[in-house]
Formats: sequence, structure tokens, C-alpha cells
Amino acid sequence: MSAVVESASELVGTSGGQDPDLGLAAEIDGVRRELAGATASEVVSWSVVRFGRGVVLTSSFQDCVLLDVAVQVDPRIRIVFLDTGYHFPETLEYLHLVEDRYGLEVEVVTPALPLGERACGTPGCCQARKVEPLNAVLAGARAWMTGVKRVDTPERAAAPVVAWDPAKNVVKVNPIVAWTEDDVESYVVERGLPRHPLNAAGYQSIGCAPTTRPVADGEDPRAGRWPGSGKTECGLHL
Repeated sequence: MSAVVESASELVGTSGGQDPDLGLAAEIDGVRRELAGATASEVVSWSVVRFGRGVVLTSSFQDCVLLDVAVQVDPRIRIVFLDTGYHFPETLEYLHLVEDRYGLEVEVVTPALPLGERACGTPGCCQARKVEPLNAVLAGARAWMTGVKRVDTPERAAAPVVAWDPAKNVVKVNPIVAWTEDDVESYVVERGLPRHPLNAAGYQSIGCAPTTRPVADGEDPRAGRWPGSGKTECGLHL
């Protein structure tokens, strides 16, 4: 989970990024409490009203749940996909399917290094192919909207709905942070959302092809990410 801070006093003077002003620090303290029981749509609405075109929504396109929530609030919200160069072809196909469904033009961001350098699964690959490109995107943003959920990993269990992320120098917004996997599934069914093509083959948490495997029935959805490595996060949310 990102190194978020939990109070106005911590927000001011935090190292690792540019500090927000006192007004924003106090505001985020209050907003976090107000939005604790809000719906995902209400969280998105607050973000769009507060930060306007300064909101960036990132999606891995393993599903389109958060995107569906967000475009109902703001059809013009900026949506970014970090293309590491190692995604499944099915993920890219799914991205284009979702673009067509919603009439979107997703911003695809690629790393500034050749495909063979820092290859997927090697040390530093996620830093070079995900973290650094995201940092470049967020350099001009005011808020970063993610699909992080508390049930994803133990590291995310205390994730807040909104907080200052000092490492990224933005307000991080997690509209579906309190959702369970059952909540996600119910929403997919209710909204008739398209599923990632690899779901049918047992892939639940879908990242880069070389480091993602399908999971068995009853297995944790993220057990298929970086199997055998002990790794649980790519670094975007640390």
C-alpha cells in the first residue's frame, strides 16, 4: 500500500514528496471521514468536483469495474493504462473492447526503454516499466484514482478511501477500497460488464504474461501473480 498518511499533522512536513498546503491537509482529513461510508460513485464525484481534469484514473484492465463507475460520473475522465510491453494479448484486446463500449480513448503509456531491457521478471522491471512511467504521468496530476481494495492483499488491508500520497505527490483516491470480491462480481453481473477473456481460463488477478498464472478454485485470486517469488506488489502501491 502507498505510504499514505493519516492526519493533517502528518501531512505537513512529510518527506518523500512535495508537501500539500495546510488547507489541503486539513481538507483531506475531513474528507476521508466523510467518505468512509460513501458509495464508489460518490467518491468519484467528490474527486471530479474537487480536482476536475487533474484526476487520473489508472487501470490494469483485468476488469472494467472502476472505469464503469467513473465514466457514469464523468465520461471525459482521464484513463491511463501502463503498457509494460509484456501484457497478455488478451489484455490489449480487452482494453480496445472497453474503449469501444464506452467511446473512450485510453491513454497508453509505455516505458522509455527497449523491450529486452529490464525484462519482465528481472530485478527492477516493475520499477522501470510501471513505477517510473506512472510517476511521469502523475507529475502533472492532482489526484490519482485506483482500483485498490482492502481485500486484495494484507498490505492493503488498512487502505483509506482518500489520502495524501507523499511519494507520488498527489491525493490518492480509492473509490472501491471497501468492496469485496463478491461485491465486484455482483456489480459485473448487475451492469452486464464484459469480462477479461482470460477469466474463463482461471486467471483472476492479471498482470504481465511471464509472471501471471491461473489460479485453482478456492485459491486466493492474487496467488497467480509472481508465483514462487514471494512478491505481492509491483511497487505502484507501496
